[in-house]
Amino acid sequence: MDQPSVIHNTFVLERSYPKAPHQVFAAFADAAKKRRWYGDAENRDIDKFESDFRTGGVEHSSYRLKEGTPFTGVTIANDGIYYDIVPDRRIVTASVMTFGDRRISASLVTFEFLPSDRGTDLICTHQGTFFEGADGPERREAGWRTLLDRLAAEVLH
Repeated sequence: MDQPSVIHNTFVLERSYPKAPHQVFAAFADAAKKRRWYGDAENRDIDKFESDFRTGGVEHSSYRLKEGTPFTGVTIANDGIYYDIVPDRRIVTASVMTFGDRRISASLVTFEFLPSDRGTDLICTHQGTFFEGADGPERREAGWRTLLDRLAAEVLH
């Protein structure tokens, strides 16, 4: 067998933010705030961003890559569900990602918001199954590193 049918990967990212847990949590709970750090970016146009932030609620985002990107015009979509929400403490989501008309991954992501003397320590644990092979896990981890940096800008906004 040349390549496994799926690649499984888990990574953990930790960040500290100089705001209280309820303020960092709000950047996930408020759809307008989350869209700013999670959805909006210069290299894409958002087609849809919807978030029903409650246990059992769903989130859907889709965007098209802009001219000048390696995959100009391709639509990338994320469809997820919130499995567990403990205000100011924890969020657990599961989602699938599609690239064009091809499903490329399924993920379970847990965010933990821990009070610290600096504000909030955030622990993001990403467990993924990647269908596209090659560098899917590395790209996803790099993507989450960027997103958590963008979250910092939103929290300080």
